Amino acid sequence: MAVKSVALVAHDNKKRELVDWVSENRTRFAALRLYASGTTGRLLKEDLGRDDIVCLLSGPLGGDQQIGAKIAEGEIDLLVFFWDPLEPQPHDPDIKALLRIAALWNIPVACNRATAEFILTSAYMTDDQHQPKKPDFSSYTGRPVN
Repeated sequence: MAVKSVALVAHDNKKRELVDWVSENRTRFAALRLYASGTTGRLLKEDLGRDDIVCLLSGPLGGDQQIGAKIAEGEIDLLVFFWDPLEPQPHDPDIKALLRIAALWNIPVACNRATAEFILTSAYMTDDQHQPKKPDFSSYTGRPVN
């Protein structure tokens, strides 16, 4: 069975909520490869006691772009990004770029706990047969789809 990869990101006011949610679902997450941005990754490692979480840079320092690159390279199956809709973010262009690249590559995105729960409990999370359709960018690149 192919291991699914999940990227976990949270703004400062949402980090505790994300960590608590992942902890409550630790059994479901046990079989998943986890990527996380900066502080979120550190908090998850501490809370879950997992050393295998791939911690990238903090979002404002390039972590959002690192996750976006992993999405474009086909390494991420799901983006869980608990963003704070009430707090302005100085790195808002980076956030928009990350959400854009996830939409571009047809990656499911959960921006809140309810959506994350629906996706995490979906049969597609454990179904080896389901492969999301990758977009055909050959008209943009002039190269056939891989």
